[in-house]
Amino acid sequence: MLLRILHHTRYTYQAPVVVAQHLAHLRPLDLPSQTLLQHQLDIRPAPALQQTSRDALGNWRTFFSLQSPHDTLDVSASSLVQTRRGQELTDSPPWEAVRERLQYRAHAPYEAAAEFVFPSPYIARHEAFSNYARTAFAPGRPWLDACCDLMAQIHADFEYQPASTGVNTPALQALALRQGVCQDFAHIMIACLRSLGLPARYVSGYLLTQPPPGQPRLVGSDASHAWVSVPHGTHWIDFDPTNNRCGVGCAGEDYVTLALGRDFGDVSPLRGVIQGGGAHTLAVAVTVAADTESTDCVTPTRRSA
Repeated sequence: MLLRILHHTRYTYQAPVVVAQHLAHLRPLDLPSQTLLQHQLDIRPAPALQQTSRDALGNWRTFFSLQSPHDTLDVSASSLVQTRRGQELTDSPPWEAVRERLQYRAHAPYEAAAEFVFPSPYIARHEAFSNYARTAFAPGRPWLDACCDLMAQIHADFEYQPASTGVNTPALQALALRQGVCQDFAHIMIACLRSLGLPARYVSGYLLTQPPPGQPRLVGSDASHAWVSVPHGTHWIDFDPTNNRCGVGCAGEDYVTLALGRDFGDVSPLRGVIQGGGAHTLAVAVTVAADTESTDCVTPTRRSA
């Protein structure tokens, strides 16, 4: 499937911003489940400095600096991605064997997945998470089967409720609320796994959503998405507790991976430091559509991932 993604962000400031420095994660990755064919990043006002590089996890990041006064900032990313249907789940060892293999031992061979066992700024280890996950992680359960059950458990127990949480809501608070958005569901599943000593990473991306029958696609109606991936052999397997889907690339052509990290803080689409500005408003619009559809017009609307 060919998917066109338009991601538009607008900041409107109460007073002029004098100097600003920003970091964007808005360029999709090349992966076995997808190929990036085109990408364009448009920043207005034009930055005095702009540099694109890869971070420690291989994500594309763009640093830009604005050095003249401005009262608005518009960042628009357009990407064309060829997606492929991923692999379904396969047999896996007991989850205890995965935990044992990735425990720290002096002079043991390095395994990259072990870096995702530890707590991170947005995701703390806590017995509340391990207790919640115990039903899925019964002794001897196959690793991927247990992850699938935990994903389904979160999908069933939590209500998707926009605006019920914020980007800085701790995973423990979202667990107590039993509601949130895809970022919260991903953080909770990762916290459950790490609290059991198991590895999991945060995936930022997009999902092609279909309009109701007989209704046209609403440009800007989609939001950025988030899910979880866990290691299995040489692959990482995706689990989306918001939609109860799993596999490589969530086993669907309608997923696009943007960036990978320990939690949302590693891969936020746009963040920065400014001098001046005062209060500000933020408007974000994301459109994901098959490339045969018209996506020329983007009307910013407030969205929460």
